[in-house]
Amino acid sequence: MHLRSSRRRAERRAASSQRGAEAPPVGRGSSLSREPVAASPLPAAGPRRTAQPPPDTGRDRVLRAGLVADAPIRTRRVGFKESVRRFWPLTRGDRRWIVLVCLCAIVAALAETVAILVFAELTDNALQKGSVSAFWAPAALWLGVAVAGGVVGYLGNSLAAWTAERFVMRLRARVFAHLQKLPPHFFQRNRRGDLVERLTGDVDAIEQLVVTGLVQAATATFGVIFYAGAAFWLRWDMALVTFALAPLFWIATRRFTGRVKEVSRRERAADGAITSVVEEGLVNVVLTQAYNRQRDEQERLRREARSWLRASVTSARLNELYEQIVEVLETLCVLAIIGLGAWEISAGRMTLGQLLAFAAFVGYLYPPIRDLGQLGLTVTEATAGSERLLEILDARPAVTDPDPAVVVRAPSRAVGAVEACRVHFRYPGSTEEVLKDFSFSAVPGELVVITGPSGAGKSTLAALLLRFYDPDAGSIRLDGIPVNRLPLAQLRRNITLLPQETLVLHDTVEENIACGRDNVTHGDVVRAARAADAEVFIAALPDGYDTVIAPGTSRLSGGQLQRVAIARAMLRDAPVLILDEPTTGLDTLATQRILGPLRRLAAGRTTIVITHDLDLAADADRILVLDRGRLVESGTHAQLLAHRGLYATLFHTHPPSHNGAVHTSPPVRPVADGNRRPR
Repeated sequence: MHLRSSRRRAERRAASSQRGAEAPPVGRGSSLSREPVAASPLPAAGPRRTAQPPPDTGRDRVLRAGLVADAPIRTRRVGFKESVRRFWPLTRGDRRWIVLVCLCAIVAALAETVAILVFAELTDNALQKGSVSAFWAPAALWLGVAVAGGVVGYLGNSLAAWTAERFVMRLRARVFAHLQKLPPHFFQRNRRGDLVERLTGDVDAIEQLVVTGLVQAATATFGVIFYAGAAFWLRWDMALVTFALAPLFWIATRRFTGRVKEVSRRERAADGAITSVVEEGLVNVVLTQAYNRQRDEQERLRREARSWLRASVTSARLNELYEQIVEVLETLCVLAIIGLGAWEISAGRMTLGQLLAFAAFVGYLYPPIRDLGQLGLTVTEATAGSERLLEILDARPAVTDPDPAVVVRAPSRAVGAVEACRVHFRYPGSTEEVLKDFSFSAVPGELVVITGPSGAGKSTLAALLLRFYDPDAGSIRLDGIPVNRLPLAQLRRNITLLPQETLVLHDTVEENIACGRDNVTHGDVVRAARAADAEVFIAALPDGYDTVIAPGTSRLSGGQLQRVAIARAMLRDAPVLILDEPTTGLDTLATQRILGPLRRLAAGRTTIVITHDLDLAADADRILVLDRGRLVESGTHAQLLAHRGLYATLFHTHPPSHNGAVHTSPPVRPVADGNRRPR
């Protein structure tokens, strides 16, 4: 009896590249991850009337620090013992089922042994003597044993498949959950397609090592014990002669193990590279078509495919060579049995039934021996996947929940006062500080605009406020409490981020809005959409709020997607609001269309706007100007213009379309707090 689910997993691994392209990219979804997405539709309404400097993606300093690379994670060598030690705890809860599967394998092997002995008796007493009366009793026993073995085999195989898939599901969930805790720079230096491959093919390889491998080892071991024991019981001298060839199987396995592991490692890395190329090609299809890069992308795929082809063909050749060598060894054993059996029968020391039974036991014996040898190759291949998965699981999150002993008890909903005190910060692996001695504060109802040249460190502040990272020196506080002394979930519930890249789930419009908060009704979603000026275009969609949208969707324009995100933020109703380049990629009309909803969203909250667009700065209570990580200017729009410093230079170089005039805010339509009023 063998575990039948391994073939299905092999088929899934063969299709993993296609699945990786269809699956939601791992690590995508936050502008703070700084992954450019060129596949989103170009703005339909044309360019802005006034040129703006390119938005600060915050990636420039990271690139200079050498954090972004188009290469797989550098894996360390991991042995069999460490792989089992790290992944065996995931079988907790299923170990009794694994034991039961092994017991079923033992019973099935025992049933086969009894059936062969019954066959020997049937041959000697019924067939050779031509006695019909001697046929019925052994035939009935044989049938009963076959039925019992079939039932046990079916139950064992079904339970083995169920247990194996549960392990795969549990391991994949653990790796995915750990990935979601890792900081943005982890996803900047690792290809998303390679991460997808690790969550699919490599997870299946670990299952082969921990669950399927254990069951197959138990099945093969007890098969060898029963069949070899029965062969010894029949003729121990012939068994010794036959088993003398058994060490050849072990030698053959040892010769192949090292090469198979290295080839498997290369093959898995090539699988991840192909998945990455396909995924990146689909995401960047607009860039590919606009710049006539189709041949370049095809060449990238061919280059990675050639690497995969070389590794895959080498692996197939090694496995096929191993199989053929084993076949030859088995043939030698069978010929030895036939020759010895003919000699023994001619001398009258053995009956035909005994010879057939002995040959059957040896015939049943060599497949488990072969399985044990093949299991060594399977373990070798699986440790290659183990190395790749452990590289993810060993990556440490940049931040964790504070120790319960230092957690400060605070109301679940914060007031919203934000303060940064003498903050210094550099990205992991970088030697250059992104923020230097930076301080500021903001209170509820205040609109603070943070601007400055590209690479000045503006978007880094959002990462620190949300505690994606902790500052190297200084502190970030919410309501006077250091954010590293608040539980992460509580901190982030009180902050709403509208990132530069509008985040969209592959789901309905209603679910995209409702995901901002738990226990949301349809009425809540409609009110939020109305306040975000999104109700009209949502109603015009084919299925209204039930229309399915996706990242890069062509159903909605950039401005419409931004209003869906604003509705989500309104429903979330957090006291602190961070807007990271909210008008990026929008033309003038689309920008003017979202300004009203943005003001309604900002009313009564602590609002921090990170932007190059000085069209948004004139309305600010305070403007902070950053340059090379330092706060160089602070004041109102009029004060900074009068100061004739960096802000004035930026303003006069790229004047806003309304020439600095303060907009009149439209009436507030409150969503969650009826007492809110415009500033």
